[in-house]
Amino acid sequence: MRAALVAVALVLLLPTAAHAAEQKISGPQATRIADRDPKVLDQEQKNGELSSSVKMNDDDRWEVAYFADDKQVSLVIVDPKSGEVTESWTGDQVAWRMARGYSGAFGHKLNAPYVFVPLCLIFLIGLVDWRRLWRIANLDLLVLLGFGVSHFFFNRAEIGVSVPLQYPVLLYLLGRALWIGFRGRGEGLRPVWRTTFILVAALFVMGVRTGLNMADSGAADIGYASVVGADRITQGEPIYGNFPDDVSQGDTYGPVTYYAYVPFELIWPWGGTWDDLPAAHAAAFTFDLLAFGFLILLGIRIRPGPAGRRLGAILGFGWAAYPYTAFALESNTNDPLVAMLMVAILLLLARPFARGALASLATFAKLAPAVLAPLLLTYETKRRSLLLFAGGFALLSLLALLWPAIDPGLKTFYERSVEFQSGRDSPFSIWGQVPSLEWLHTLALVATAALSLFVAFRPRRKSLVQVAALGAALVIALQITMHHWFYLYIDWFYPLLLVALAAVATEPEPRRAEESPAAPA
Repeated sequence: MRAALVAVALVLLLPTAAHAAEQKISGPQATRIADRDPKVLDQEQKNGELSSSVKMNDDDRWEVAYFADDKQVSLVIVDPKSGEVTESWTGDQVAWRMARGYSGAFGHKLNAPYVFVPLCLIFLIGLVDWRRLWRIANLDLLVLLGFGVSHFFFNRAEIGVSVPLQYPVLLYLLGRALWIGFRGRGEGLRPVWRTTFILVAALFVMGVRTGLNMADSGAADIGYASVVGADRITQGEPIYGNFPDDVSQGDTYGPVTYYAYVPFELIWPWGGTWDDLPAAHAAAFTFDLLAFGFLILLGIRIRPGPAGRRLGAILGFGWAAYPYTAFALESNTNDPLVAMLMVAILLLLARPFARGALASLATFAKLAPAVLAPLLLTYETKRRSLLLFAGGFALLSLLALLWPAIDPGLKTFYERSVEFQSGRDSPFSIWGQVPSLEWLHTLALVATAALSLFVAFRPRRKSLVQVAALGAALVIALQITMHHWFYLYIDWFYPLLLVALAAVATEPEPRRAEESPAAPA
């Protein structure tokens, strides 16, 4: 009996002893090592004596935090086996893990040069007009890929470089969208390949994206939060103010996002932890696929016959081959939902009630599409159309807000979503990095609001292409004013801009039938 007890004790103690043997460096030793880090010494010179705390993080490494007047100013990661400092952070990278350049946090394998660069080349080869290389439409394609320069520095944890570099691209695209929107014509995409080849290539790239998503992708906190919100609904619980600690700010989206994830969460229920989240994968894939299909259908509806089929193929290829639509898919976020709703609005643009309903769904999915409401309201100025749009928008808004209104109340919904988003402090914008530019930020906000109202009335008559272009311009203008901007948000305006660039004609489109001048007597 005594021998058996000794054997049991040895079995229980062996893992602990092995773990202790692996961890040659104790917490106090890790702190003494971190005290000598150059960044910590620099912070001591700036702030005086620092207090510290040490803990073992999720990666089984010592994490030593340094504080000046209760504000964390430095973070040092120490390997418990070798005693080496593996990471050292100050500034914004202390609080923001996503600013540290960790591989696989967003986009996963898409960030690898051997995946990202070939996809960029496919995008260019498929859409460039190789017969006239100096067309401005070819420059548009290069600028769309220009986000990659900023992205490169983001992956190197150099957000002081990556953030400023995102604005030239956004400003150029804003200018191009406004040019097409107000003129109603201009140079558009004119690929040289046959329609069949473009469509087959689009389907092939979609297949590659799907395979990449299944083989190597993960759900970021955005997808995780969407699944948790859907779980709250299926369990009959309030959405807002009711999230777990590991995603406590995940209730920042509109209720439509959580509703949209309910079918997927019912099929693949949330297990209570941040695991593989198959519901997030399935939702992102579905929304991405619907955006792709809706774009093809939209192209066929814009133009009759072979020209429409060609336009649909170009739109589908433009969605499939663009790296940043794949980036959102690989991250399994809810941003493809917004893209899908944007294309759906264009598909049903001629139906005022449906247009209003979809505008409401987009608004209460991610809030930012609210900037499009005046533009979409006045697409048709007849009194009946205005009332139908308002009715569709109001009805869907009422239905969307019903659940949060019942519990916990619209005040909590507003505080957790609108108020949080508008007051968010983030290093991923020039406004967050340079607080002294707040005066310019205020001017940009006022200009965006003024632009939203102006395009509701000018041009007085708008084609679908103009609505797409002006809609893209409004979303881009709003994103320029955001305190927190990320590459995932490209999905919000890209389908609108793609439609404008692909469908714009060298001559203005014919006016809608109801706007044609009266026939002579």
